[in-house]
Amino acid sequence: MIYKGRIITDPAIMLGKPVIKGTRITVEHVLRKLSEGMTVEELLEAYPHIVKEDILAALSYSADVIEREELIAT
Repeated sequence: MIYKGRIITDPAIMLGKPVIKGTRITVEHVLRKLSEGMTVEELLEAYPHIVKEDILAALSYSADVIEREELIAT
């Protein structure tokens, strides 16, 4: 999934957190709602100004961030 163009960061929007372009909906918020059991359909109903591809972009962005994390052995 290519998320460039759908997920942006801007220091003037939500303190620079990654958001769905054209909204103030953070990637974190999307992940939180999904982890709480909200379905994609429920998210789309609750936030009618986003589309399914925006949610998939948030997931893809998150996977890429985690993939680049550096693990420190404990």
